Amino acid sequence: MRREATIRIALALALALATAPALARQSTDTAITPATRAPLPANVVELRDMDTRVLVLGYKLATGNVRYCADPTHTVGLLLHDVSAYADSKALRAILGLSSDIGVQALVPGGPADRAGLRLDDTVIAIGDLRVDGPPAPKTKPWERIEAIRAESERLLDETGNLPLTVLRDGQPVTLDIAGVPACRSRFEVADGSDALADGHRVLIGPEFVTDEYPDPLLAGLVAHEFAHNVLRHRAWFDANGGRKQKSVRLTEREADRLSPWLLANAGFDPRGAAQFWEYWGPRHGGWIFRDRQHDGWDERAENIAAEIPLIEKAVAAEGGADWSRHFRREKLPRQQKPAR
Repeated sequence: MRREATIRIALALALALATAPALARQSTDTAITPATRAPLPANVVELRDMDTRVLVLGYKLATGNVRYCADPTHTVGLLLHDVSAYADSKALRAILGLSSDIGVQALVPGGPADRAGLRLDDTVIAIGDLRVDGPPAPKTKPWERIEAIRAESERLLDETGNLPLTVLRDGQPVTLDIAGVPACRSRFEVADGSDALADGHRVLIGPEFVTDEYPDPLLAGLVAHEFAHNVLRHRAWFDANGGRKQKSVRLTEREADRLSPWLLANAGFDPRGAAQFWEYWGPRHGGWIFRDRQHDGWDERAENIAAEIPLIEKAVAAEGGADWSRHFRREKLPRQQKPAR
């Protein structure tokens, strides 16, 4: 997976610090009980903090908007990772206290997996009937196994609403049957690169956004924008209408901007955070996408979002929620002309 490719260098540095003294900085997921209590290297803590922030924000957005999503599924608030994808995986397994490669990287505090008793750095040996504690298959790419594991987890949650997860406790297998909660479809991940994007199935946030420079209200605005692309099924629309053309991209970006404050409101965030992200980012990166022909300028984006706030407030006051499925006005996207017969 992209994320593993990017952070191999960071993990190599982290492994070099494995014998460092206890850290002054604490992880953001302090409410979660780790399977191992040994101090972790600073870079490992930082990566876990990033994963947890994006996971928690995505969980709130996906569960908070589920009553308005056309095709809901279930989630348990969990991120697994495969340490065989990292540099010097043997040393990393030792640091994390894992007995094999698949471990619990992040949990939503108070989420279903946390409530079921799952712990950070639990060694996962099976997902339902699928054993995952063996070595990767020959010629398997570093990201392929964890993608298959995550796909199987999503399939089980989609079909049954539950995730049976077998972990090792004191060397013995223990199966936890984790009951999922309804959620909109989307996986939320920290990925490589300096951008953020949505591919119809996942929301991928570049690590440069998951820093102290972007507190949760700002970061949530960006995550909500990308989530809006998936909710509105923009990827499927492009596939059905001749691909990403300039005018269509601009309209879908505008539509995602305008929907993002609705999504934030239902997730318990201030919907103004969507505009505040662009107001913070835009003046600092005016030469980036904000003045190209596929995107509105950052100030226009903020204005478009601000125009939605009165509509959101009216819906919440009248109905107790920002029902974008009924009250949000879609952009008029140009349909591909079918060839005459």
